[in-house]
Amino acid sequence: MEREIGPSELRVRARLARNAFQLDVDFVVPPGITILFGPSGAGKSTILDCVAGLAAPDAGEIIIGVPHAFSTKRAVNLPPESRQIAYLFQSPALFPHLTVKRNVEYGISDFLPGPRENDVREILQLFHVEHLADRKPAELSGGEAQRVALARSLVTNPNALLLDEPLSGLDAALKNSIIADLRAWNAVHEIPILYVTHDRAEVDALGERVIVIEKGKIVQQGAPNEVLNAPRKERLALASGFENILEGTVKEVRLEDGVMRVALKDSSSTVETPLTYAKQGDSVRIAIRAGDILLALEKPSNLSARNLLHGAIHSLEQRSATMICKVNAGAVFEVHVTLSAARALGLREGMELWLVLKTYSCHIVE
Repeated sequence: MEREIGPSELRVRARLARNAFQLDVDFVVPPGITILFGPSGAGKSTILDCVAGLAAPDAGEIIIGVPHAFSTKRAVNLPPESRQIAYLFQSPALFPHLTVKRNVEYGISDFLPGPRENDVREILQLFHVEHLADRKPAELSGGEAQRVALARSLVTNPNALLLDEPLSGLDAALKNSIIADLRAWNAVHEIPILYVTHDRAEVDALGERVIVIEKGKIVQQGAPNEVLNAPRKERLALASGFENILEGTVKEVRLEDGVMRVALKDSSSTVETPLTYAKQGDSVRIAIRAGDILLALEKPSNLSARNLLHGAIHSLEQRSATMICKVNAGAVFEVHVTLSAARALGLREGMELWLVLKTYSCHIVE
């Protein structure tokens, strides 16, 4: 039986076909931040447009709290201005001729002067832009402009907030600061927030719930660490920061141990992975993060890690504070180590060494 939607929840059930693109999703957003994650063109922004009323699904329903904002069954399709939703895009879209204060006041211009002044003052303080009240948008930094845009969206006390990559282009510290302020606001108001991104770092910073969208469908959902640290799809693995995608064939399945052995393609090397749907003889793909691979100058012993692969350094490249090490161990593995570790090990091209991989760092992906 389908559960009832609570007064502070958002229900999205939408099917839509536009030329070659098809959207077919069904999910509930509780109070707090739910991330829509996936590659460009997956349908994330289309979902937000359907919720906001800027696009109409071919079939389905959008429930914001108790009322239906859209329902093909009930023949309901509320216009955007009647849905009590705030929608913030990558661009702050502030009115250039108005001050910060007037921009924030714009959405509540019908309020009485007293309450309006109080609400504007409180929201400017919460987002740390009260000292900018008399400035015009051209005088603001990118982070300040997004803080003002958030304040303008939230001063109306919406039933839901839609965010379409609003923090792209900002540095990590600034993103985290703005997200902390958004959390503080929502701790009081408890509305559902749908946050679109394809940036893994933003997912980790938000850290509540994630829905992974690919080609208009939900492929995984749950807690970010569960979904993105154990992806089931190759494209999701790549988007989640898994630098190594290796091909192989299942050579052995050990049900009693919950593992299987995979022979890497065109190689005599094998890798132990967690047990999955695959059976002996199946072709599979293995996703491994470069940061989950350890290097050893001598063959280690007495380790819990089950995968020890002998190889030689093919290339070294420094990127910022990380050394990118390509190691040929039957297949070519990308390994990331700190500069201090690279110096301590004396890494150089052609050097022979051992790769150390935990079984649960090797993920079978479709």
